[in-house]
Amino acid sequence: MGDTPEPKFLGANTPLPASPEAAELDYVPNPRSGELYMVRFAAPEFTSLCPVTGQPDFAHLVIDYAPGETIVESKSLKLFLGSFRNHCGFHEDVTVGIGKRLFDEMAPRWLRIGGYWYPRGGIPIDVFWQSAAPPADLWLPDQGVASYRGRG
Repeated sequence: MGDTPEPKFLGANTPLPASPEAAELDYVPNPRSGELYMVRFAAPEFTSLCPVTGQPDFAHLVIDYAPGETIVESKSLKLFLGSFRNHCGFHEDVTVGIGKRLFDEMAPRWLRIGGYWYPRGGIPIDVFWQSAAPPADLWLPDQGVASYRGRG
């Protein structure tokens, strides 16, 4: 493929990382560098653990970003998100931590993450973080996740 680096995990049998810290995110060159566009990843079955009880917490994560020079390779992102299954963290720390790690490593033009957490103790918690104001002229569709309504 010339001098374009090959993705590290794509096509390989890769075990789930033991922790988010051990997970390696893979970035590849942006095939549309210089273009302003948005990429969305949705993880509707995200899981981490409550740091107090050790019980599972479930969320629907939506990650939107406007790429810079690189994009995140989706299998490495899937492995990174899966590594939270045995990670204890409060909803706020987990959501913001994912957004900041992606932003710091990938250096997109802009990034936002919405963490729509299912109720624990009767209270749903939604956590939102973005790197800065979105670039002018970037199309920002709604994240499409309704607020928790219970049975009603």
